[in-house]
Amino acid sequence: MKIRGRVWKFGDDIDTDAIIPARYLNTSDPRELAMHVMEDADPEFPKKVSQGDIIVAGKNFGCGSSREHAPLAIKGAGVQAVVAGSFARIFYRNAFNIGLPIFESPEAVEKIRQTDEIEIDADTGVIKNLNTGETYQARPIPEFMQELIKAGGLIEWTKKRLGK
Repeated sequence: MKIRGRVWKFGDDIDTDAIIPARYLNTSDPRELAMHVMEDADPEFPKKVSQGDIIVAGKNFGCGSSREHAPLAIKGAGVQAVVAGSFARIFYRNAFNIGLPIFESPEAVEKIRQTDEIEIDADTGVIKNLNTGETYQARPIPEFMQELIKAGGLIEWTKKRLGK
């Protein structure tokens, strides 16, 4: 699976409150959450982000509370992947559970810049910066996790397995 898009860059320790502020947790509708995604980190982000964009952030992305709303808001905004130096453990699992591909690569985070266009090969973990031609290695997504993403998340994967 290949993922290609424009980069939005964020720093270290972006917590779930910065991803989707608690004041918007009265819904789990991805479209409504998307209207406020990352607004505490960048108030203009919900207006600027486009379908197919990619978030690149520093270490410990998704730290804080264990809300599933955070990756849901990101996916609802049309962001197709997140690359970070590292992820908070609960965010990592929640992202795959809702079908959002994420990749860990400190080197990519260090070198990729805002608005660069990148391509990610989910099978190999190779991230290519299409602006500079540089490549970086991320941990490839395990086959089972790729199945979750292709199905649209854990619930859809389970429905498919149960024939529903």
